[in-house]
Amino acid sequence: MLKVLNSWVERYFSDEEAILLFVFLVGALLIILTFGGMLAPVFAGLIIAFLMQGLVQQCKQKLSMSHKLAVTLVFIAFISAFMALLLVVIPHTWRQLASLLNELPGMLQKGQALLMLLPEKYPDLISVSHISVLTEQVGAEIGKMGQAVLSSSVNSIANVVQILIYLVLVPILVFFFMKDGGLILHWLTSFLPKKRKILDQVGSEMDIQIANYVRGKVVEIIVVGAVSYVAFILLGLNYAALLALMVGLSVVIPYIGAAVVTIPVAMIAFFQWGWTNEFFYLMLAYGIIQALDGNVLVPLLFSEAVNLHPVAIIVAVLVFGGLWGLWGVFFAIPLATLIKAVMNAWPQQHEQLHGQVADGDADD
Repeated sequence: MLKVLNSWVERYFSDEEAILLFVFLVGALLIILTFGGMLAPVFAGLIIAFLMQGLVQQCKQKLSMSHKLAVTLVFIAFISAFMALLLVVIPHTWRQLASLLNELPGMLQKGQALLMLLPEKYPDLISVSHISVLTEQVGAEIGKMGQAVLSSSVNSIANVVQILIYLVLVPILVFFFMKDGGLILHWLTSFLPKKRKILDQVGSEMDIQIANYVRGKVVEIIVVGAVSYVAFILLGLNYAALLALMVGLSVVIPYIGAAVVTIPVAMIAFFQWGWTNEFFYLMLAYGIIQALDGNVLVPLLFSEAVNLHPVAIIVAVLVFGGLWGLWGVFFAIPLATLIKAVMNAWPQQHEQLHGQVADGDADD
């Protein structure tokens, strides 16, 4: 057993650069797991600054702006969008959510009345007792949802000071990360060895893919959510802002999000209109939005495709979502791509090392 283990260690950790990369990744993971809560504003500011960096570069290159002017203009745009989200979108969506929770018991009764018709049509498959048990379970889950929303409201009030601190700290960190990001990165890399071929290889491969993915995903959320909101408003659907927000965020979860969010959209439309033309018009518009997103918007935004198997994507979403919640789901594909890049870099270095050894033996 020890011989096998020693052979495995020698095979994958014989190069000091591989050990450096391993220590770097383990150290980063330990910092996130240990200090993730305390450093949450720093991570949030870093992520937002990373997203804004593309706009800063565009202003510098296409408009010939200085770095400080480009950072200032992009930061003003970020603050404007942030205040609109904080003062308009979130309160409006929260009111619609509270209203929906108040109307859910009535919707449940309508749904129960419709389900009670099934035992008459299919007595061999469904019984009245099954329908009763199902509605009781759904009612219990709705009650838990209401309690969760109420408790989150109370907790938010109790932690209002902490929220205000975050609202002040994050914009400040975003500004300085955009302004001095290059200096900070240079200072951090000065502590690393000058010979770091594998680390640079993984870093350069991930820089393009993560930048394209994260920025593209944010644009996709905004576009899909905004188009869905306009369509829902024009068709007169209730809770348009809440449902549009759900549709926009659903693009974060590949393959699963669109299917899951279809259920509340269809249910609210059905309870509002029933089996009418309005219901089918809405579902047609929703289907067109999803089709355009998958076949037009995604290919345009993600020019550098993430070459991952669908099974790997689903596993990454489940694993990282279970570890870090919504942030884990959002960064599941970049993290999976990082793991793939590391796995690809290690065998290449292993092959090069053995090739050098073989060449040395041949020269001798």
